[in-house]
Amino acid sequence: MSTATNASAVPGRSTRLPRSARRMQLLDAASEIFVERGYHAAGMDEIAVHAGVSKPVLYQHFPSKLDLYIAVVDSHAEKLVSDVNTALRTTTDNRRRVRAAVQAFFDFIDQDNSGYRLIFSSDASDPAVIRRVEGATEACVDAVYGLVMHDSGLDPYRSRMLASGLVGASQVNARYWLEAKRPVDKQTAVDTTVALLWGGLSHFPRQTAAADMQATVVDPEAANHEVTGAGSEASGPNVTGAGSEASGPKVTGTA
Repeated sequence: MSTATNASAVPGRSTRLPRSARRMQLLDAASEIFVERGYHAAGMDEIAVHAGVSKPVLYQHFPSKLDLYIAVVDSHAEKLVSDVNTALRTTTDNRRRVRAAVQAFFDFIDQDNSGYRLIFSSDASDPAVIRRVEGATEACVDAVYGLVMHDSGLDPYRSRMLASGLVGASQVNARYWLEAKRPVDKQTAVDTTVALLWGGLSHFPRQTAAADMQATVVDPEAANHEVTGAGSEASGPNVTGAGSEASGPKVTGTA
């Protein structure tokens, strides 16, 4: 529930709050106005009234509308990045990590509608705002990249491509699902996105320098026997470094 307070509920003056609580109240009120009116149409007077404070109080916390808007975007972006990071650490199974990350994007867009619109559909073109939005996406990519790079054995460039693809597809599909007015239930949308992503990620087994070196000196007949006699890798790369390879690159590291 928003902490914004309509001015009519507090005639003449605002209730004294601790600075941190006041800041949160102002951010909530501003978020609602920015989503409803857009950055350019929204005014500080309107935001102050919606928050139930005087304009000088608003300016004590935020010197300009741009400063306020950036703070609002930051608050929502931090939540998204935190949600994705938390999701990636809920399991050590690689396929479940992919699902958790995708689920985090769908949940954010579904539950934090204001944040979604401010981050992904903003009408503000100021470079500072654009940097914040791009920074949120990059932070999500970094979280995934760290795990892929640490556990897949791929080079940094391919690792980052995979991370960017996972974040990009999750983001775009979640936005489409919401903007199309939820044409299927959320879990079906998540399942579809996970199937798409895992279908690609599962084809990247762990490759280490030692393994590559060993492959160059091993007897061809023995190598052929090992490939045809060992367990199938069709389900994805090694998760633990031994045994089943059904769950994709091991992703137990941290970003």
